[in-house]
Amino acid sequence: MRISNFIYTTLILITSASLSLQAQDKKATEVKKATEAKKATEAKKATEAQKDEKTINEEIEVVRPYKPVLAEAVKLRRSPDLNDVVTFKAKFDYSLTDKKLGLNSDINKLQAQQLEDERKQALINNYIKGGFGNATTTLLEAYINTGRDEALQAGGYFRHFGQEGKLIGQKENQQELSVFGRSIGEQATVSGRVNYQRHGLNFYGYNQNVPDVNLDPESQAFNFIEAEAEVANRYSPDENALSYAAKLNGYLWGDKFSAKENSVVVNGYLNKRINTFNLGLAAGAEFGSTKSLSTDIGNNILRLNPYIRLQANGIKINAGINFVQEFGEFSSSRIFPAVTADFTLIPDYLQIFGELKGDVNRNSMKQFTDENPWLNGDIQMQNSVEKLSITAGIKGTGGPGFGYKVKAYHKEITNMPLFVNNFQDPAKFDVIYDFTTMKLTGINGEMSVQISDALNWTGGLTLEQYKPGSETESWYKPQVRLNSNLLYNYNKKLNFTAAVAIQGESKAKLYSAEPARPYLVPNPSIETTVNVKGFVDLGLGAGYKINDKFSAFIRANNLLNTENTKYLNYQAIGINVFGGLTYSF
Repeated sequence: MRISNFIYTTLILITSASLSLQAQDKKATEVKKATEAKKATEAKKATEAQKDEKTINEEIEVVRPYKPVLAEAVKLRRSPDLNDVVTFKAKFDYSLTDKKLGLNSDINKLQAQQLEDERKQALINNYIKGGFGNATTTLLEAYINTGRDEALQAGGYFRHFGQEGKLIGQKENQQELSVFGRSIGEQATVSGRVNYQRHGLNFYGYNQNVPDVNLDPESQAFNFIEAEAEVANRYSPDENALSYAAKLNGYLWGDKFSAKENSVVVNGYLNKRINTFNLGLAAGAEFGSTKSLSTDIGNNILRLNPYIRLQANGIKINAGINFVQEFGEFSSSRIFPAVTADFTLIPDYLQIFGELKGDVNRNSMKQFTDENPWLNGDIQMQNSVEKLSITAGIKGTGGPGFGYKVKAYHKEITNMPLFVNNFQDPAKFDVIYDFTTMKLTGINGEMSVQISDALNWTGGLTLEQYKPGSETESWYKPQVRLNSNLLYNYNKKLNFTAAVAIQGESKAKLYSAEPARPYLVPNPSIETTVNVKGFVDLGLGAGYKINDKFSAFIRANNLLNTENTKYLNYQAIGINVFGGLTYSF
């Protein structure tokens, strides 16, 4: 029994020793292999380092990757504590500032970028013009202005023009001198001018049927001096603004003989805007007197024109009355309608307008001699009454550079002034009046076309039909008048102009016996009607700019050489050509 126990114990010890030796051999073998792998790795690193210096063609075979073995003491068999929830609190060091928060919700104004100052061009607004030509034509003009100041403007103007024809005493000359000024303030604009005019001529009326008459024409000269002042408030965008204006005009007129005339005209204007409505009052007074050989009258007129105006959405209607009071040599009170309307159908392209009014027109020697300078020295004076005047038409533009206006009108006038040849001296004219109501119907059209910067044309046509009251005809009143003007700029230096004026025939009255004086009604038994032929006046001109200072011009009138006879026995000068130079500074 003991022997068998001994045998079993011996076998167990031998087996244990054998296993221990095998484990040590295995461990030593693994350590050896790890050492060899480490050395192979270090050798590989050294080889790679040497490749930077030179190229080595060598192949290294790695038997197995390096597998490090940690000692038992390095291993951690303790699991982490997942219950560690300690909160980290950082310390801050800060201070509060006591400052008011401002809220600005307004839109900031954009500041425009400043541009460089533009070089101002040299301002040339003054000139002197002089010229001469055939028919003893002389021309002299001068214009002077203060300059760029828009708030204060002042200047002066002078003009002389004279011509002489082939007929005995056929010469005429005119001089004009004017000084003006204007001041534009913050609230109102003040302006004024002083004007002097002189017109010299001869009564050269020539009748081819009686060539031996009027061989020594009498001379005539008119002198006219005028002063005018005006003040008007500037426009205000306020819907309830008050507008005002005042104007004062006075003149002295006289001829070479005994005729004299003076006049003072005062006009005022007030307007109050209330939204789309305007309430206003226009008032005026004319004070004048006329003296001649057998005439010395005072002729005064007072006008009051209250109105209400509606202006909104392309509609403008002005409704009121015109109260006229005559006093002095003539005395009467009259009330006329004063209505105007303007409707815009197509903005800027088409407008319809109309007018219904009446008035009393104060006739004057200045007005008559401006129209017909060959008047007799003793003229009868009357006021003309425009009982009814109706006008309707259209106006607008057809695009850039094109504008038009067409109107038709009908007037009924009492005491319409007319010119007739004097019985004793047919080279002079008297003024008579159609004492009953004369009716006038007409149409007038105007057009302006600017085809380009180089070509511009303007023209006008008037067609009128007179139905006399007590007279047989409306003497020296043509029924057709046409004018046309063309400007062509060939280049910046050369330009051409063309103008044509056409007037239809009219009627004149000659006496076979001395008419009654004062003249009241016509006497057909001593009257003869004569046709005054119409005429065409064609003119051409050209201008050449030599430099910024000098330019030259030439002008030719009455190229058709027609006997333009606006008044009986008074022929116009034939073809006349004149030219000259203009100096600008």
